[in-house]
Amino acid sequence: MKKMNAKQKLIIQRIPNIPNFPTKGIQFKDVTPILACPKTLLTTTNELAKIAKKYHFDYIVAPESRGFFFGIPLAQALKKPFVPIRKKGKLPRPTVTVTEHIEYADVSLQIHKDDIKPGSRVLIVDDLLATGGTVKAIIKLLKLLKAKPVAILFVVELPDLNGRHLFDNLGIPLHAIVQLSGK
Repeated sequence: MKKMNAKQKLIIQRIPNIPNFPTKGIQFKDVTPILACPKTLLTTTNELAKIAKKYHFDYIVAPESRGFFFGIPLAQALKKPFVPIRKKGKLPRPTVTVTEHIEYADVSLQIHKDDIKPGSRVLIVDDLLATGGTVKAIIKLLKLLKAKPVAILFVVELPDLNGRHLFDNLGIPLHAIVQLSGK
């Protein structure tokens, strides 16, 4: 793992490891303490914004629920529309749905059919990259809407779980502010 700067250290100190959550054998990285510290949340948002400003995009999408923690403040900071990706059955208008296997279960994700116009450029934001299943499903949703994912941003990447490999051949840049061990 790379040497960390002061901003990265500030973020990492707010991410405890929770063993055996939500199932035995999982080392859960809890990003919610970042939210309890305004300075760390602002630093995290600013670091994501620095990366996001390198790309031209029309919308920011993020999956529920932890992706919302970072996608919404980023959208506000950059004055871009935020579009939620929700679990099946949570959105009231017509949707498109994709089911994907993630770290420890299958998940069905949905987006409103009319929230993103065909041909739009979309930035994907999530809290953590482990095995990559959630973002893989989001990319499929965007393709069903004929939208183009331009970059993927994470607060945390667990490189030893090798989720990045799912995106190597897609031509979509992937960034993470910090890296931690998934073990």
